[in-house]
Amino acid sequence: MQASDLYQPEVRDQFIDQAHSTYTAAEHRVWDILFARQSHILRDRAHPDFFRGLAKLSLGRGGVPDFAVLSEELYALTGWEVRAVSGLVSDYAFFSYLSQRIFVSGRFIRRPEQLDYLQEPDVFHDIFGHVPMLANPIFADYMQAYGEGGLRSLEFGALHKLARLYWYTVEFGLIQTPEGLRAYGAGITSSAKESIYSLESPDATRQAFSLERILQTRYQIDSLQAGYFVIDSFEQLLNTTLNTDFGPLYRSLASAPEFEPDDVAYLSGKILLELYQIRCIVRLRHVRRKKANSFSRIINRDWHDRHLSR
Repeated sequence: MQASDLYQPEVRDQFIDQAHSTYTAAEHRVWDILFARQSHILRDRAHPDFFRGLAKLSLGRGGVPDFAVLSEELYALTGWEVRAVSGLVSDYAFFSYLSQRIFVSGRFIRRPEQLDYLQEPDVFHDIFGHVPMLANPIFADYMQAYGEGGLRSLEFGALHKLARLYWYTVEFGLIQTPEGLRAYGAGITSSAKESIYSLESPDATRQAFSLERILQTRYQIDSLQAGYFVIDSFEQLLNTTLNTDFGPLYRSLASAPEFEPDDVAYLSGKILLELYQIRCIVRLRHVRRKKANSFSRIINRDWHDRHLSR
């Protein structure tokens, strides 16, 4: 994309003034409540780089962040900036912004009665959920590469497939670490329920990252996710995106079958172990509450179920 593309009307005219001084005390208080709650819930659940981003950008200094100050700090770290928009932007504009290392965010914040769920992304989701990872240089490069790939996807009529890559990484991505699975996707880190469910629920599937599989997998937008994809590292995510020729891949997948989010495939040994451990922990807590079966009986039953399902 040429830099002049930013001056096309459908791109340029979508920026608005954040008008930071117009936020009310009640709106700033909502940010502070959400920030404190999520920071607590995400301990031992979010990737360490998420917390590093929070600290480097001082997102906990109090109240809704000022985009002008935030952009200055973020630009010094990875060359990204944050701009306000009034709502959803066009696909072309969205990809254009990402390709130029511009992250767009809504300026409104949810009401106090909407703390637990909001269908439309607000400033807390956009800034708390997304921006800390943009302080990671590798993830920041991935986001730019995704924007450039998005512009190419429009030429192939494959936007719906590439949108799945964003969904299962940027929004709802999990990563394997030496300490276990951790969240990095904004849809997880900005949600109290999804933060716990994505990592601890025995009902969700967690599959090893596969670009082809992701492009074939539908997603759901109005409930907790039925399935997640797990990367080994942010380098894996960036290198896969940079080193893949998406044109032939789009063509080869045009007639390929599609999958539901909870269809399981490509499970690695480490992820199988994680799933097994999660099932054991969840069931053990249930047993302790009910004071029913012993831990040894649960373990034996799990192993029995696992062998029968092969």
